[in-house]
Amino acid sequence: DLTSKQRAQLRGLANGIDTIVHIGKDGIGENLTRQANEELIKCRVLENSMLTSREAAEELARATRSEVVQVIGTKFVLYRPSHNKEKKDKIVLVSDRKRK
Repeated sequence: DLTSKQRAQLRGLANGIDTIVHIGKDGIGENLTRQANEELIKCRVLENSMLTSREAAEELARATRSEVVQVIGTKFVLYRPSHNKEKKDKIVLVSDRKRK
């Protein structure tokens, strides 16, 4: 479990990053689960989703053994530390939009 200090640090890191994974009417799919298995991700639950932000955060956290860092409005942040002792924890956000 993350400490309150660790959660605060992760929230700060996530605030500065604009890339967001969107969860729509199809819910949480295999690609999103695969991405969340390796990274800190920031998600937005779209209006056409059948899930609330809290429900989506908890479902994805269970599927990926991640920690829910924060849920605010339609957005949430999840974190899963690296279990590879040779690698430092990665903090990366992914997006379903192509970069220009």
